[in-house]
Amino acid sequence: MSQWNKGALLGDRYRVIVSTDIGGSDPDDFQSMVHYLLYSDLFDTEGLISSPWAQGRKEHILEVIDEYEKDFENLKSHSEHYPDPDYLRSVTKQGTVDFAPYKGYDKPTEGSDWIIQCAKKQDDRPLYILIWGLLEDLAQALHDDPSIEEKLRVYYIGGPNKKWGLNAYEYIRTHFPNLWIIENNSTYRGWFVGGNQDGDLGNESFVAQHISQHGAMGDYFANVLSGKIKMGDTPSVTYLLKGDPEQPEHPSWGGSFTRVRNRPLFVFDRNTTKEDIIEVFGILELVFRGPVLDSPSDVCVFTLVVEGQKFEGFYLGNGEYRVRFMPKATGHWSYETKSDIAELNGQTGEFTCIEESAARLGYDAAYPNWWSDVLDTDLQEDSHKGAKTVSMWREMFLRDFQARMDRCLPNGERTPS
Repeated sequence: MSQWNKGALLGDRYRVIVSTDIGGSDPDDFQSMVHYLLYSDLFDTEGLISSPWAQGRKEHILEVIDEYEKDFENLKSHSEHYPDPDYLRSVTKQGTVDFAPYKGYDKPTEGSDWIIQCAKKQDDRPLYILIWGLLEDLAQALHDDPSIEEKLRVYYIGGPNKKWGLNAYEYIRTHFPNLWIIENNSTYRGWFVGGNQDGDLGNESFVAQHISQHGAMGDYFANVLSGKIKMGDTPSVTYLLKGDPEQPEHPSWGGSFTRVRNRPLFVFDRNTTKEDIIEVFGILELVFRGPVLDSPSDVCVFTLVVEGQKFEGFYLGNGEYRVRFMPKATGHWSYETKSDIAELNGQTGEFTCIEESAARLGYDAAYPNWWSDVLDTDLQEDSHKGAKTVSMWREMFLRDFQARMDRCLPNGERTPS
């Protein structure tokens, strides 16, 4: 197609760091890492960083690299550019294992230091950072060396990840509004929701016919999520495969996006009621009053409990306590606080979450390089805004994935389409 004049599949070579919560909150990162390594001959992979918000660690990245090594000889017969497994191990780094405190950063990690080191290389090309988990290591790197900002291109799979990393997110939004970033909160769902799912293109049938029994990586992939495609982080990779990554508003296999005018933030210095309105994927910030402590603290002193999940709150000084939360679905929400501090224990409230507002769309000099999901209802799958800008290419990107999986077979044996 005429619009496909750019991308790694057409010979453009991009510098890439993947930051992932693999092994932690969501097993689909294992699938996405298999996919990335199958296409790794097309990229200059400079880092694979473990940035979990649960139990994932860099050992889980290394686990997938071990499977890649078993298929390496077959893969090399198709392309001499596949990176050596030991090289990939050498650029695998451990990032943060804790959420950032309210200020949005904490202390350097191996992962955040690696981002800085890669960004400062003498290379005219930008550095694409594909974030599948927390923003914490990126926020830490920007804090420790703000000069790297102009070298970065960030594709962020937000949604649930954003909900858990709000402090790092707010630090970036507030201190680095010029950062080039795609904030994908719902578009990514087009990878596994909608599109052509007939016959062997279904989420389960594709795995059964074209991934299972395709080398070590194929069997490894098929054992994740009961052999059903999810791969919610993979659009960040396919964004670089087909389409011009410097033009987020143009078609790509990783979606199309629109500029944002603002990033919704709703601050209340009182307990909210159901009449208070919050936008989906917007940030609710609650301010409570309590005892005056000796000094502000980066240690969690109370939690906000929403639907059984706990979010950390902090003391900012002068008797002020704050906590952030992001709703990822419309509807009626309620919360309660828990704390050993009597004044912070048992506070309750409600609010109503509505669809994102079109008022945030359009160019604003405050965020010149920030894009997010297209809100056009014609381009949503179910309730997922922008998802059709990915799912519309489903047959194309899955057929290409199918051919890549065949590379893991001895002698490049192909499976029927």
